[in-house]
Amino acid sequence: MLLNEKTKIYGREVNNRVVLHPMEGCDGNADGSIGELTRRRYLRFAESGAGIIWLEATAVSSECRANPRQLYINENNKDSFKNLVAEIKQHALETVGFEPIIIMQATNSGRWSKPNGTPEPLIAYHNPLWEKGKENLPYTVVTDEYCNGVVEKYAAAARLASYAGFDGIDVKCCHGYLMNELLSAFEREGKYGGSFENRTRLYFDCLNAVFENKSDSLFVTTRLNACDCFDYPYGFGVDENNNIDLTETKKIIASLEKMGVELINLTLGNPYLIPHINRPYANAPEAGEVGEKRIYDITKELQQAFPNVKLIMSGLSFLGAEVIDYAEKALEDSAAFFAGFGRMSFCYPSFYSDFLKNGELNKSKCCLACGKCTELMRHGCVAGCPIRDSEVYMPLYKKYVLNRE
Repeated sequence: MLLNEKTKIYGREVNNRVVLHPMEGCDGNADGSIGELTRRRYLRFAESGAGIIWLEATAVSSECRANPRQLYINENNKDSFKNLVAEIKQHALETVGFEPIIIMQATNSGRWSKPNGTPEPLIAYHNPLWEKGKENLPYTVVTDEYCNGVVEKYAAAARLASYAGFDGIDVKCCHGYLMNELLSAFEREGKYGGSFENRTRLYFDCLNAVFENKSDSLFVTTRLNACDCFDYPYGFGVDENNNIDLTETKKIIASLEKMGVELINLTLGNPYLIPHINRPYANAPEAGEVGEKRIYDITKELQQAFPNVKLIMSGLSFLGAEVIDYAEKALEDSAAFFAGFGRMSFCYPSFYSDFLKNGELNKSKCCLACGKCTELMRHGCVAGCPIRDSEVYMPLYKKYVLNRE
């Protein structure tokens, strides 16, 4: 079984090809440190049996936090991250018999910044598709000088992640956050807009800064949007006829490979505006099977174009109890090298270790693709599964989403 096959990335062993995606819980402390629910969640993830656990979006500065409880690593709280990494590894060793690879996702939330609980969007350019109905928000178009300063913040994040004992650091470039939005800044003036070189400048400058400031034991990876699936010129990865066009995506991956990036967590779309694209769900604008095929086909095209780069497939949790068979076939078909699981980890964190023990998943614990975890987050609460982890999250769902005490 390929999913359970040991492999290597960056010269270190990975116990299997199962990855837990970065799933933001919005449950850190006000100072950006690890909160009680954060710790609870990751210790549950440690029992999953996954070879790689990808820590959720962690801000590189205070002004770019996506919510007041988003994790934010800094000099004052770095020991809370160090302690969590050590706890995850120890708990996994005790429960599933090995230590997983742990990756920190470094992010600038850009357009989705909400550090004080209300929108304070830091945008690359005004985007009428993304701003429809939200024209009155206090937008700040980030200056070239601001972008210059972001580079040092990623350098600092690399030093902090090294101190905390993470195995890898992810320079996040997806889902409409600042780095990803700049990829479609065709009409922006200055050194961060217009040409392909300019639109990718901040991304590669931050990657280079991370490489230069990390410890030898920390590897560099990225979660990358293959395409945004918005009409040109307001999205990356589409041509002027609004068809998906992976030409620039392939140029980016070719450059990443030359830099020494061996692992890419591939995604597409924008969960704030078109969530069915990157995480197919029930009652979406299109059938979930359509979304699954789009993700599969795009990931396969890129994986086969870059056989020496290990790509992670996204969007799998929609398949519920059938997901292991689907993921195994994707690996057999060389459509991806790793299988990534997001929502399934919220509702059924021990899913893979259960599968290895029982030969199947417990259907009563699988993800229903109902979207309630996201509803909690969008209503300003923490994120989790109100259905499968009801003791903790259903009371919060009733209070914040249904407005019932």
